[in-house]
Order: sequence, then C-alpha cells, then structure tokens
Amino acid sequence: FLPPAAPVMPPSCCGYLSQYTHHHLVTFLLTFFSYVLLHASRKTFSNVKVSISAQWTPSIQNDSAATFSPGETWEDNRLFTDEKQATLFLGALDSIFLFSYAVGLYLSGVIGDRVNLRYVLCFGLCGSAAVEFLFGTLTEWLHIYNIYLYCGLWVLNGLLQSAVWPCVVAVMGNWFGKTGRGFVFGLWSACASVGNILGAFLASSVLKYGYEYAFLVTSVVQFAGGVVVFFGLLTSPKEVGKDCREHIRKRTDTDSHRPLMSDEEDEVKAEVYSRRYQTVQQPDEPLAESPQAISFCQAFCLPGVLPYSLAYACLKLVNYSFFFWLPFYLSNNYGWKEAEADRLSVWYDVGGIIGGTVQGLISDFMGKRAPVLAFSLAMAMGALVGYSRSPNDQVINAVLLAVTGFFIGGPSNMISSAISADLGRQEALRGSQEALATVTGIVDGTGSIGAAGGQYELIPPSFVFLLQTGGSIVFITPLLLKELRAMWRDRRALRHQL
Repeated sequence: FLPPAAPVMPPSCCGYLSQYTHHHLVTFLLTFFSYVLLHASRKTFSNVKVSISAQWTPSIQNDSAATFSPGETWEDNRLFTDEKQATLFLGALDSIFLFSYAVGLYLSGVIGDRVNLRYVLCFGLCGSAAVEFLFGTLTEWLHIYNIYLYCGLWVLNGLLQSAVWPCVVAVMGNWFGKTGRGFVFGLWSACASVGNILGAFLASSVLKYGYEYAFLVTSVVQFAGGVVVFFGLLTSPKEVGKDCREHIRKRTDTDSHRPLMSDEEDEVKAEVYSRRYQTVQQPDEPLAESPQAISFCQAFCLPGVLPYSLAYACLKLVNYSFFFWLPFYLSNNYGWKEAEADRLSVWYDVGGIIGGTVQGLISDFMGKRAPVLAFSLAMAMGALVGYSRSPNDQVINAVLLAVTGFFIGGPSNMISSAISADLGRQEALRGSQEALATVTGIVDGTGSIGAAGGQYELIPPSFVFLLQTGGSIVFITPLLLKELRAMWRDRRALRHQL
C-alpha cells in the first residue's frame, strides 16, 4: 500500500545540478565548445564581408578598398565591377551555404542515429575547418579568384558543418534527461552565440593583417578542437564503466522518455508511482541492446515535429539575417569601422544567451514550452520595430540589439536544442530511442531552408521580418492552445483537491 502522493513541485536550479556527475560536465563542455568553435569560424565570413567586397571590386569603384600596388590589375583579382554586385554574390553564397546545410542536416541526422556520433561530429569539425582554410586563406595567398570555386567550396562547407549540430544535440540528449532540460539546454544552446562573440573578436583582432588571417585563425582552432573531441568525448553513458554506467543510468534514463508536454492529468502521479516502484525493485539485469533507429518519414510524422520545424523556418530567417548581415549593415549604414561593427554586433548574441537560458528555465517551471515561445515572439515583433528606428549612437544601438537578441535569439535557441531534444525523446519513441539526431536534423534543416531564402541584406528590420516572426507564432498556435488547455485543466484539478 502506497500513501497518497504529495504534490510534486518543480526542482530548483540546485536540484537540477545535483543530479549530474563529472561525466555530464565533461560532455557538456566538450559539446559546447565544439559548436562554439564551429560558429566562430562560421561567423568569420559575416565579419569580413566588407573586406572581401573591397578585395573583389576595383578600388576606383569602392571607397572602402585599400590602395593596391601598380602591379595589380583588374584581371588578377577583381570579380565584380562594383560593390553592389559583390554584395549580391555574398548574399548568394549565404543562401548556397544554407541550402546545402539544410540538405546535409536531413542526411547527417539519419547518419548520426546509425553511426558513432563521435566519428560523425569530428569528421564535420575537421572537414569544415579544412574547407574554410581553402576558401578564405589559401585562395588569397595564391591569388586564386574564381566564382565557381567559391561556390563549390561553400556547398561542401555547408554539408560538412551540417554534421555537427544533430550530433551534439543527440549526445546531450543521451546524457541529460527530461528533468531540467529547458534550463540545461537553454544554457548549453548559448554555444552558438558564444561562438559568434568569439568569432567577432578573433576576426576584429587580426583583420588589420588581411581577412585571410581571420579565416586562418578560426579554422586552425576549430580543427584542433575536433581532434580534442575525438579523443575525449563519450557519446552516451553506455561508454562509461559498468558501475558508473549503472549509477548514471538511474539518474539520466529514468525520465528520458517522459511525454513531451503531456496534457494528461495523472502524469505526475504516474511518475511518482513509477519512481517509488523502482526504489522497491532494483533489477540487476544488464542494459538492453541499443534500439533500432526509426526512418526519416517516421521521425517527420512524430507529434510536434512539423509545427516546430515550420515555425523554426520562419524564425531562423530573421535570426540568420542578423547573423550574416549585422556587421555589414552597421558598417555601411552608420559609417562605423568594420572592427567596431564586429564588436558591437556581439550584443545581439549576448541577448540571445540570456534569452535562451531564462526562457528555458521558465519553461521548465511551467512544464510547457509553447506559451513561453509565443510570448517571446510577440515581444520580438515590437523589438524589431524599435531597432529599425535606432539612432546613430553605439550605446543605444547595443541596448536595442541585446533586447532584440533576447526575444529572437532566445526562442531560436530553445527550438533548436531543448525542444528538439523533447521531440526526439517523446512518449511515441519509447521503443526506439535512436531518433534524436534525425529529429534534430529535420527541425534545423527545415529552419535552414527557410533562412536560405532571405539572405540578401534584409537588415534593417523590414516588414518581412515582422511577417516571418508572426508566421512562427501561427505555426505553434495549435500546440499553444493544447498546452493552455492542459494548464487550465491542471489548475481546475488543483482547485478541486483544495
């Protein structure tokens, strides 16, 4: 006979952290910094667009171009007649990268659920670093300027980089269960924003020597990080020793398949009963064999995958327009130096870091994700309008950027990390855990397709940004209504108990 279950309150942050071991910490840090280094190198391209545009156009047509030696001629290294053509090609390269990145995400997610995640992750990190070195450094050193070569290398770069995100999310999902996932993944998803900040500072520090050295520094650091991850990362608790593995399994796997934002009223009671029953029965049976991975179509049809994928497609267009074009816009629109624009652009990422962590923590305490997302996206529309009216003042611009990053970058980080992990470990997958990388690839891949269609310098925030942000709210509206109804039922049930 079991006594009536007491009300279960959300654990505190300290309660979240006390359940983890040093293996969780190492996994958190290695996956975090692997994506930091990847995003730092990705950010380099947007940070040096002014320099690249000047290099690809004749100095007589471009006021920002440096003075070239008399030996340099138009035929040697001039690809475009004016800066406008160069800017359009840079936007085309962004779209090419995102389209190939999206295709690669669909493929790498499926591969990641079938091949050792560490191998796929390191292949993506090291391969992408090599391609970026060829694109930005070696071609400049050898004075090779060819449009088709740049396009081919950037397609390859998108495919290689797509192998990283599904793998790191899957590794984190293997180690961190449902409890506290919003806070842990909200904090962890700051890796992209931290990488943007790191890339901006690395690029601005060496830009005076030439943009090729910005690519050199970030690609070398990224390649070294891939080597460290290869020898140091454990992709799941199964790779730990037997005794420690049993200990971690009890902490991690007990809640890894809790229903995704279930609206059943007896979920808490069932969970409490399940945990009490487990304390009485402690089976010594060995861990089951790894389940088979589900197919791509099965993953796409899982509850919640399609709405969040479409919402992320709209949101990522806005987020990546800031990512790819913000330094270029600040430099051209306000006349600030390129290095100053790079450093100022990091405030958007600072806002995204805070937003993802705070909103993830709030969603953990609420037990729901969609209401937090909808509120943040509604506030984001006001923030976009406010930033479009920013004066030529760096302090005011930085504040408005941080606010915009909080309400745009925060939801973006949540969908791509915590919510993707929720979707990849929901109740429908109890018989097959190997879907996390596939689901993550679907969500992020669909988002990248949406982002690829708008990389033509849409900043300052325009009607397109407001339309896309509103579209994100529309796509999650069915989930929002479902979760609000569940919250209302829970509140009524609690009143009846009192």
